[in-house]
Amino acid sequence: MKRTPRFSATLLLAAVSLCGAARVFAQDAPPQETPSQDNPPQQASAQPKPAGHDYQPFGDDPNDPSSLSTLTPDATPLTGALVPGVGTQDMRHSYWAPGFQYGNVARSTTVLQPTVTDWNSTSFVAGNLSLLEQWSHSQLTVNYTGGGTFSTDSSQGNSFYHQLGLVQAFTLRRWQVSFIDQFSYLPQTQFGFGASSPIGAPGVGGSLGPSLQGLQSSYQPSQNIFAALGNRYSNSITTQIVYQLSPRGSVTLSGSYGFLKFVQPGNIDSNDSIFSLGYNYTLTKNDTIGVLYRFSDFQYLGNPQAIQDHVAQLAYGRKITGRLAMRLFAGPELTAFRVHMLGSANRTSVSGGANLSYALARTNFSVNYNHGVAGGCGVFTGSNSDTLQGVANRQLSRVWHGNISFGYARNSSLPNEVAASLSPVPDVQRVFCRCRRRPAPGPHRQRFTGLHGLSGRCQRGRLHYGGVYQLCATSSLTQLSVAHAAARPAVDWL
Repeated sequence: MKRTPRFSATLLLAAVSLCGAARVFAQDAPPQETPSQDNPPQQASAQPKPAGHDYQPFGDDPNDPSSLSTLTPDATPLTGALVPGVGTQDMRHSYWAPGFQYGNVARSTTVLQPTVTDWNSTSFVAGNLSLLEQWSHSQLTVNYTGGGTFSTDSSQGNSFYHQLGLVQAFTLRRWQVSFIDQFSYLPQTQFGFGASSPIGAPGVGGSLGPSLQGLQSSYQPSQNIFAALGNRYSNSITTQIVYQLSPRGSVTLSGSYGFLKFVQPGNIDSNDSIFSLGYNYTLTKNDTIGVLYRFSDFQYLGNPQAIQDHVAQLAYGRKITGRLAMRLFAGPELTAFRVHMLGSANRTSVSGGANLSYALARTNFSVNYNHGVAGGCGVFTGSNSDTLQGVANRQLSRVWHGNISFGYARNSSLPNEVAASLSPVPDVQRVFCRCRRRPAPGPHRQRFTGLHGLSGRCQRGRLHYGGVYQLCATSSLTQLSVAHAAARPAVDWL
């Protein structure tokens, strides 16, 4: 009787070990039967044996054409605050994935003296973390990157940077509620930061990084003027509520609060409060129309100026899951000024924009354009802004991927801008190219789905080339990203 507990514990341990082994080797090929007189050997099949496949424990490979069928249709409302997409990968369970990355950026001029040619370099060393937690009626997605910068430019010196993207979404019958937070502390403007490498976005990236739909540029502080110097904090907290009135009609209510604050003096700190109300009506399975009203209030710390901006727009959208996402919007814009020194108290103009994403089996691209009144980017107390950004991705081979992105921004002061700040601001143009290699699948990656397979799949080596070119009447800036490397182990749970 004294040996009974020990025997029971041994039996239980053996059962657990057998269950664990069955789970790890669940994808092994079944053993071949030994030929016998009752079962004569079968002739070899004429079909060739399929090639090894890289099983994705966190979702299907976005570069695999067969994975398009597993995409979840995009549920972003036409008149909402988020940029629509072609769909999201169906993640099988919750997980978290840490990572590490290094990057280097070389510039032709210093930050504080853009007219003097003086090549310098800045290194970025950072840790990453991505988390996806799923429940029956909600989902939490978090991407974070934080680290230090080490520059040979004495005017910039050594510093640190942080980026965070968070979305908590709830779905309750006819209701959809989303809380979105985008925070950054960067040594320079966010427009072109990282030169199209993963440094410019939070999280581990790649197939392990859960995708976060970005906010429309109208709902976050604008940062596309390089004349604003020094480290800066930027944050935008947005709440979006969607109520389904009928099978075809829905109402969208959004509210956002954001700020842009600089560490160094000489820039203009600003806060913005944005509210919008929209109605969406589904014409067909793929086509939607809508009407939107948006109110924006811009406040400037230590400055008496304030701007209240009213926008009414008509919108049209078209979505084909896994292929196309398009959004067009335009309408009148009325801007009111608290302080009117150089003109009238009101200004009437036209606002509009477009979002386009298109995906093929081996290629995908997206283009975003926006025109309207912005916060001023730390240089103006309000500006008339045009922003164009685009990116194209191409799977060059089984292990090589190519990427090219571009951006253009133009800002001009509003008629009631204070005379002292009416200085020329350059247009910003940027073009980046990137080439990435991922490890080819090996035999162990076909066999295991546990941590052993993850360690072989998630280590990455990348090399990026990019450039930023800024031109105005008095100065120019050239920036080149020369290298980037990253390693990403991962841990997941059911």
